[in-house]
Amino acid sequence: MIKAQRVVWPSRAKVEVETFTLPPMGDGEVLVATDCTLISPGTERAFLLGLPNAQGRYPSRPGYSNIGTVIEVGKAVTSYKVGERVASTQGHTSHFVTTPDRLLKVGSADVPSDEAVFFNLGAIALQGVRKARIELGEATLILGQGLIGLLSLQLSKLSGALPVIAADLTDGRLEISKRMGADCTLNPEDANFSEQLSAITDGDGPIVVIEATGHPDAVSTALNVAGWGARVVLLASTRGETPKVNFYRDVHKKGLILYGAHNAVRPRQESSPNYWTLKDDSRLLLALIAEKRFDVVPLISHRVQGEEAPKTYQLLMEWNPGLLGVVLQWNNSQVP
Repeated sequence: MIKAQRVVWPSRAKVEVETFTLPPMGDGEVLVATDCTLISPGTERAFLLGLPNAQGRYPSRPGYSNIGTVIEVGKAVTSYKVGERVASTQGHTSHFVTTPDRLLKVGSADVPSDEAVFFNLGAIALQGVRKARIELGEATLILGQGLIGLLSLQLSKLSGALPVIAADLTDGRLEISKRMGADCTLNPEDANFSEQLSAITDGDGPIVVIEATGHPDAVSTALNVAGWGARVVLLASTRGETPKVNFYRDVHKKGLILYGAHNAVRPRQESSPNYWTLKDDSRLLLALIAEKRFDVVPLISHRVQGEEAPKTYQLLMEWNPGLLGVVLQWNNSQVP
């Protein structure tokens, strides 16, 4: 029997790494040793702390972005071989047993695992960007330059947005936005924020606004600054209720189109225009990362060994603005 390790939340705001015994592998299953996993900062923090709209059950085993290597296959498995790297939505665990249909092949041997591991959060951001139906040359504002916002920025640019405008309250994150290709960066707390945005968009306001903060007040900002007839995508899961929204003034009179973009609102079986399955979007993100069309290296703020996860989650709970992409390394992967 193989002993493995995994992150567990035994109770609210408490994080441990526990040792457990893997279940026996069936003939139609594979055994995977995890190379690395990626923490989803906003979602995991919200559920760890039990924030509004994020009340989970404890104990809980977090994580859903995993890159690993197949180390054993059942005798009925023909689609995977020992030594192949695979992507999955498994949690923060050193090993796991699963069925082949829950895996995707990483493909390129050249892409590092700590870059490929962004495939799932990239796919989550992409389903929101797809809903915006960005046309070449449309001014696009991304509110919030955390991990999801920065991923959305790059995907909006790939989709043809021009200019791509990044907004955040933290200057350090806006510096990363510039490195990631933002055409303009703004701080919403600046007294002349609206005037700056108007000048950038020739007085029209952005035609696409992607809300990527999850803060209730940011939804009001998104509606307020959106241009006439704009598409507003609520990509981040809002943690609380947005007060005093005047839907006549802020939505109806401006002809806004609102999209709820939770990752669960996806087709299950077959992709269609602007509505792709998670599997298809994930395959695309793996290809974009491998072909260097989607750069995630500047987003990696921390690389730590899996057993050190509790210390990293402490930074997450404190909402350290310097924390973006946190990669947990497993199975003796080396941390630079």
